[in-house]
Amino acid sequence: MKIWFNGQLVEQQDAKLSIYDHGALYGDGVFEGIRAYGGKIFQCDAHLDRLMTSAREIRLEVPYSKAELTDAMYDCMGANGQTDIYIRLVVTRGDGGLGLNPFKCSKPNVFIVADNIELYDPELYTNGMPVIICKTVRTSATMLSPKVKSLNYLNNIAAKIEGLDAGVQEVLMLNSEGNLAEGSGDNIFIVQDGQIVTPPESAGILMGITRGVIMHLARKMDIPVSQRDITPQQLFDADECFLTGTAAEVIPIVSVDGKPIANAKPGKISLELVNAFREFVTIGEEVPYDG
Repeated sequence: MKIWFNGQLVEQQDAKLSIYDHGALYGDGVFEGIRAYGGKIFQCDAHLDRLMTSAREIRLEVPYSKAELTDAMYDCMGANGQTDIYIRLVVTRGDGGLGLNPFKCSKPNVFIVADNIELYDPELYTNGMPVIICKTVRTSATMLSPKVKSLNYLNNIAAKIEGLDAGVQEVLMLNSEGNLAEGSGDNIFIVQDGQIVTPPESAGILMGITRGVIMHLARKMDIPVSQRDITPQQLFDADECFLTGTAAEVIPIVSVDGKPIANAKPGKISLELVNAFREFVTIGEEVPYDG
């Protein structure tokens, strides 16, 4: 497998970071998980806009332009003969000393991996997925800007471990106010009385690219959409629930903590949006990043 590494395509075993890279030492860096369908990168501009926003928030200078990174992703895909693939684009702070000062690092390292990913079992997209509300609280927006998709994913990983220990593949995280924030790797939506509701940025969520696409599609389908806080009780009382994410795409939720959502089957609006999303990926329309 070929990896794009600091401007060159190299073999996987030759793509090496220094142990002094602050991405490895401190999780200091940013990344994007991106999909390609039929040889076209999905929501390329939105992903790169979010990457640049993440980098600006932590004063990390990305050494390549959006156009250069776009070309690099296509080069990496082409070198591996891939058309339907998951792309991981990573920017680390670079090599530095054993101290937190990021401005003593030499220069950022940038690498791109294009590989397969299967986050959830395929039948869950048809039958729906059970989840739990985990005990791990989502990092507060007052601690770290939710605009930053950083390499430090321990908050999400701790939540994921809770879910795996409980026998489920995804969890829902609450924020410090006790409202729903997001999953360990996905955004959450509920449907109530024909209206779609999703937590706002102030809840401490990452402004997901697929989240934005689903909101765009819902409006085109004349389904009302609002962003507001969601309590656990409102989740349990919902008519439907579903998650969105680049790797997950759109997946219905049918139970939370062992309690069914409505009739414990994927809801009508959820399934309509699953189908609408699958059709949308073939069109190539860009929905701007709203973070």
